[in-house]
Amino acid sequence: MLEIVTPTSLSSLSNSIANTMEHLSLLDNNIPGHSTLITTVELERFVNLRSLALDFCDFTAEMARVLSDSNHVPLQRLSLLVHNVSVMHKSLDNMPNDEHWKALSRRSPSLRVYIMAFDIKSEDMLKILKPSIPLERIHFDSYITCVSGAIVDLISRQYDKFLTHFILMNDVIDTSGFPDLSDNRNEDPLVLLAWRCTKLSLLAIHGYTVWAHNLIAIARLRGSNLKVLEVTEESIDFDQGELADQDVDPVHNLIEQVSLGLGQPWHAVMDIESLSVFTEPNRHFYREMQSFSEDI
Repeated sequence: MLEIVTPTSLSSLSNSIANTMEHLSLLDNNIPGHSTLITTVELERFVNLRSLALDFCDFTAEMARVLSDSNHVPLQRLSLLVHNVSVMHKSLDNMPNDEHWKALSRRSPSLRVYIMAFDIKSEDMLKILKPSIPLERIHFDSYITCVSGAIVDLISRQYDKFLTHFILMNDVIDTSGFPDLSDNRNEDPLVLLAWRCTKLSLLAIHGYTVWAHNLIAIARLRGSNLKVLEVTEESIDFDQGELADQDVDPVHNLIEQVSLGLGQPWHAVMDIESLSVFTEPNRHFYREMQSFSEDI
């Protein structure tokens, strides 16, 4: 019930309802200040909770402790929305540390986490991305703050055993061109992500420079296991050597090589509106959270 739930909504539920609830989604970025939609005391009543979706700033160390308790059924899915407005008004001081995540994973070995981050600074992401989070899906969306190559590299190192979905969106109006994650690096972070994260099945990119030869490398590394590769046409760039070869049409060669690598016909996304995640990120988070949790 987006924009309907208030901080007093859950306390009005009877114990019998709270005890049988298996999925709880509490998201509202419209509440100003420091109010939260759920407290740790309230969460203690939800002993059968298998799926939870919250604003990241509301998911505290104490909540992680409660969910790790033996009187709660193991949590299977946790979807967290990290929004710059929320981070500004609230705080990251109370978030779980790595030991809390370890305890939660011990209690719930099949727990998987989905994070969507809006305009979050790199220094805040470094605080958020604890090594023991069983992170399966992550989506970055930027209007002001771009993701750094160092963050992509960290994700590929820490979550190589879990990561299946990686979405990178940038809507920054910048006439100097899209940011290049491979700047001043021997290896492109997106190629390393495809190499390390062997379970990667969806990769979507808009608003970051993706070099054609790196796109071919990604397709070859993950092959037919990469079910979805969505890259907007305007994000793709060619190096001078590719453009200088008079005998080969670089665009045709890219389409051919990526299609061969994936084992299925591929082409760049021409119309930005057709990119499956782009039109309404909040609604996309809601849909993703539902599909993420539907089979448990």
